[in-house]
Amino acid sequence: MMKKFFALALTLAMTLSLAACGAKEQAPAASAPAAEGNKVVKIGVFEPQTGDNGAGGKQEILGMQYANVVQPTVEIGGETYDVKLEIVDNRTTPENGKSAAADLMNKDVSVVLGSYGSGVSIAGGEVFQEAGVPAIGVTCTNPQVTADCDVYFRICFLDPFQGTVLANYAYNELGVTTAYTLAMLGSDYDQGLVYYFTEAFKALGGTVVNEDFPEGSANFVSYVTNAKSAGAGVIFAPVSTNYAQLIIEAAAAQGFEGSLLGSDTWDNNMVLESAQGKAVNVDITTFYQESGSEFDTGIKEWINANADAKTNNGGNDMISAVTAMGYDAYFTALEALKKAGSTDPKAVLEALPSVSYEGVCGLVEFDEIGDAKRDAAYIKTANTETNNWDFVKVQGVE
Repeated sequence: MMKKFFALALTLAMTLSLAACGAKEQAPAASAPAAEGNKVVKIGVFEPQTGDNGAGGKQEILGMQYANVVQPTVEIGGETYDVKLEIVDNRTTPENGKSAAADLMNKDVSVVLGSYGSGVSIAGGEVFQEAGVPAIGVTCTNPQVTADCDVYFRICFLDPFQGTVLANYAYNELGVTTAYTLAMLGSDYDQGLVYYFTEAFKALGGTVVNEDFPEGSANFVSYVTNAKSAGAGVIFAPVSTNYAQLIIEAAAAQGFEGSLLGSDTWDNNMVLESAQGKAVNVDITTFYQESGSEFDTGIKEWINANADAKTNNGGNDMISAVTAMGYDAYFTALEALKKAGSTDPKAVLEALPSVSYEGVCGLVEFDEIGDAKRDAAYIKTANTETNNWDFVKVQGVE
């Protein structure tokens, strides 16, 4: 594997990393019951259910749980195995992530899915690598997740790509020449995306004003005022869901007439609810858009029939992109198990580079580092009247 070589190259080229949203702990929705007599293969689920990223983590888990209901068994080496999800709460932070990852390693899992949040994924990766257990990142978008860890793969696009997509959209599509960025101090995710956005926007000829806020901030009025004073046409704030809601409130209160640009963490029904009925413009990049597909119909029925699932989805049946990605991650893991012909983590790790799976979010294949070969993102805008995301376009990097 060539990851070590690329890790060195990336470490020299970049000095920034990233992470990704919060809520009271809720029991995970039920997965598929195991059938009597079958062997069992365990898939670890390494996700936040509490902390700033708890809301997003729960939605990511929902996709895996629904996938487990759709296909609760897998053929491995000519035998049928029941698939059991072993779920741990990494509580959002790198500090808690290591202990949660260690707990997962004690559960005899063959492969790990997660996490929502790059900082905690990087921390967990150290534990997974030491144990020799492969991990499939779902929406952890920082380059260092895979570059610094030989056992980590991922199915999402990366932040150098996402930041550039957003910069191109703001400059070329919205016609903005001055952008204001807002990120939380100490957040690898926020700071990394702001860095990539800033570099790309400046390269296009634009001007960027950067500002940070401390963790735990509850009032963003002064930041919106600063953006207006700078003449910014967009406020780019790649923050967790709870902070996104507060920024929307502040922008509406201050009459900000430009666009609020959000990253994949903003693709959440709670963000939509905050924008509903307000005079704000919210545009985001994300991994998936509802289209009335068989997947959409099936998961909505499942969510509406399951009280815990509906609660963990924010109280409605809107499909978050991270949920769709969680669904694809589960089936990607099944493909790796089938290719390996074994539940041995070492065999699964060796099989992962050659996996090819056509998911609901697109084709999943990996490059030499273990990153997904993704070259496009969905741009969506908040419809503040209908409380839905309206599709704008599929955006790549020029």
